[in-house]
Amino acid sequence: MSAAVLAKKVLNNEPIFILDVRNESDFKDWKIEGQHVYILNKPYFDLIDGVETVVDQLPDDKEILVVCAKEGSSKFVGEQLIEQGKQHVSYLVGGMKSWSEHLEPVKVGDLQDGGEIFQFIRIGKGCLSYMVISNGEAAIIDGVRMTEVFENFAQEKNVTIKHTIDTHLHADHISGGRQLAEKTGGTYWLPPKDAEEVVFNYEKLEEGSRIVVGDTEIQIQPIYSPGHTIGSTSLIVDNQFLLSGDILFVKSIGRPDLAGKAEDWVTDLRTTLYERYKQLSHDLIVLPAHFGKFTELGEGGQVSARLGDLYKENPGLNIGEETAFRRTVTENLPPQPNAYQEIRQTNMGKITPTDEEQREMEIGPNRCAVHDA
Repeated sequence: MSAAVLAKKVLNNEPIFILDVRNESDFKDWKIEGQHVYILNKPYFDLIDGVETVVDQLPDDKEILVVCAKEGSSKFVGEQLIEQGKQHVSYLVGGMKSWSEHLEPVKVGDLQDGGEIFQFIRIGKGCLSYMVISNGEAAIIDGVRMTEVFENFAQEKNVTIKHTIDTHLHADHISGGRQLAEKTGGTYWLPPKDAEEVVFNYEKLEEGSRIVVGDTEIQIQPIYSPGHTIGSTSLIVDNQFLLSGDILFVKSIGRPDLAGKAEDWVTDLRTTLYERYKQLSHDLIVLPAHFGKFTELGEGGQVSARLGDLYKENPGLNIGEETAFRRTVTENLPPQPNAYQEIRQTNMGKITPTDEEQREMEIGPNRCAVHDA
């Protein structure tokens, strides 16, 4: 079974039973989740001599998908299960590596001139990228390194990618923005305060920048919103959508510690969330750059929320006392993302890992949020 087919099953809430044969620590760190995903972890080394110990724990009335890190072990275990009389058994092609890289496009809404905005859900990693389309042109926001997905989608929609934009210097995944701009002849935008160490040319994403997509000027209005990073910059698209980067999520808020400056950036984070965002229209639809848990996925897999609703329901926006806020965003945080220092260096252009090294650097969940949903 391909990652694309599995993603559709998960997003459509179809029941599936997963036998994950990775070791226990890898499984606990990161696994396939969904509303009707039933999962059992049994390490491969416990099954090398036979699958008899696990057969009775597997259902007869559900599809069984065997999953491992890269594919080989799951294929072997799947064949053993069939020999033991199990039916409807598949293995995940490419294993968890392919699950980590799959992007599923979902339409978020229409723009006022007839354009559209799409969210690309990287369901196995929790990254969210966006494509804004208007009058034959497109902008990609927070694009990941699998740039072919955006190129192919633009081709399907018969549009030209004119802009690629990163809301901040990412620390949990490798950006595809610069590479995509080079391939398509587009302009790459990055907040200058996050770009002091980069070794390439870019356009400065800052308040006053005018980024236009299409002839009828669908304006993308940058708003300086530091806190997750010193340069974090949100985008308001078409006066309807607030692309919040890693500052504000559906169930949490951004963490300020991934550049080692948590204490310095707490005040910026609070000011952005409790003052600057509060001045915006509460009818804006918040579109974050990540989600933490599958429970944040709404209809069709879309991750979004009305800003006014988040001010009522998001725990990170309801910490009245500044001391308590500071404690929340600097203490007892989740573990930092895997290889986040190397990922930041890659996104600065300082190191150039191979494709396989980039895959390894990104394995595991994103951990950009303060709270687990």
